[in-house]
Amino acid sequence: MTRQSLTKPFWQRVGGKRVNKFLHQPAAAIIIAALAGAALPLAFAPFDWVWLAVLSPAALFALATALPRRVALASAYSFGIGYFGVGVSWVYVSISRYGNGPVVASAVTIAFVALLALFPSLVVYLVRKLRPQMDVFGFWLGFPAAWILSEWLRSWFLTGFPWLLLGYSQTDTLLANIAPVFGVAGVSLALVVLACALGWFVLCVSVRRAMIAAAVASAILMGAKLLDRPWSGPSGPPLTVALVQGNIEQDTKWDPAARAMILGRYRTLTIERLGVDLVVWPEAAVPMWYSEAAAFLDDLAATAAQAGTALVVGVPMQDEEGRAYNAVVNLGSDRGIYRKRHLVPFGEYIPLRDFFGSTLDILGAPMSGFSAGDEAEPLDAAGLPMGTFICYEAAFPMEVADLLPEAELLINVSNDAWFGESIGPLQHFQITRMRAIEAGRALLRVANTGVTAVIAADGSVTARAPQFEVATITAEVAPRQGATPFVHWREWPVVGLGGLVLLLLALGRSYS
Repeated sequence: MTRQSLTKPFWQRVGGKRVNKFLHQPAAAIIIAALAGAALPLAFAPFDWVWLAVLSPAALFALATALPRRVALASAYSFGIGYFGVGVSWVYVSISRYGNGPVVASAVTIAFVALLALFPSLVVYLVRKLRPQMDVFGFWLGFPAAWILSEWLRSWFLTGFPWLLLGYSQTDTLLANIAPVFGVAGVSLALVVLACALGWFVLCVSVRRAMIAAAVASAILMGAKLLDRPWSGPSGPPLTVALVQGNIEQDTKWDPAARAMILGRYRTLTIERLGVDLVVWPEAAVPMWYSEAAAFLDDLAATAAQAGTALVVGVPMQDEEGRAYNAVVNLGSDRGIYRKRHLVPFGEYIPLRDFFGSTLDILGAPMSGFSAGDEAEPLDAAGLPMGTFICYEAAFPMEVADLLPEAELLINVSNDAWFGESIGPLQHFQITRMRAIEAGRALLRVANTGVTAVIAADGSVTARAPQFEVATITAEVAPRQGATPFVHWREWPVVGLGGLVLLLLALGRSYS
């Protein structure tokens, strides 16, 4: 494979002089890359234009190959600005509406997007560094490996922000079958290989390349089809569950004057559903410390127990040493507590607070001094071990896998009111659906303002409450047992493969 065949894209061969003159301008490439990046979030919820998860990266890879190195890097950064500028625009909504206002929100959002945009740049930098002449190995092996490692790096760097990983866009497609085996990282890898096939064809249109690209796509889709099987089985009779969506405005939630109204609403909605096996409230549904609400909760729990109903609620609590936790408590006879392990920086704790004081309290959270829990054990409720995780923890697949295979049912409680009416809650819901697919478990998701839903073990939604309404949904859910391959080996096969490929490319360059 010659360099010329990789760097003479069809638009340069078939375009007129004016077209080619425009495309040879660095500014034009940067604009095109930004547009391709801005289109990529449309592949995710709520838009679900899933084909953009292939088309958009293909455009980036083609540009990064055809352009001079510096322009390619600038285009990759521009791609990242578009990608995250549109995809995480809800950050501005959260800080502007519920934090320190539009000025701080603008500054923080710009800085955050500028940081995240470095990750697509890292992909192009690694590939162009390891294969300066951009041969077929750099294209077909380098881009998939570098992309997967960039997503993995983003999942833990500075506590991690694994939002908008490419694979999340495929919760409703055939490629979701890969998730129980290789996780969302495996789905991302499949998409990037498909993008490489498309980008390689675009770089030099020919019948031969079309056939090869089609063969690669067919192999991936056939492989995903072969993985379409149940990876877990029923472990007992179904439970009847009621998920309570209180729909409390974020501005009201922590107002002491509103406590009676909030607790009264949750009590009323719960009493109406007594007799089911399990009732679940959202994250921090109780707007005070557990110790302050103990009498109210004990009384309600006793009433529920008489009806044979277990009650699981989100409530902040303190231990004997005064450490605060974002917690979920089972108020049934087999009482237990889950303490959130992965906290949200600036929302639940402030990094370097002793040094900066209140300067970094950008979200204005009323309780931003939480400590992290350290136990990844299922919470026993209604006679079953239930893997419980809170809000942002849904974005960390390996942490959810820590609860398995012991957990026979998953519960995710959240308060997405921080997102306002942005696309954030729907992106978060899609992420949570992927956890059910990876685990092979039904999942109960209960959020203050939505999305509250019952998710089947294959990721399909069997019941869902409307957003921004007071609502309760009742459904039957089957507990399941057994471990998917992903639970056994997590993301390490995909991450390890990516690292090995980059190492071989580096060695190949050293000996070339």
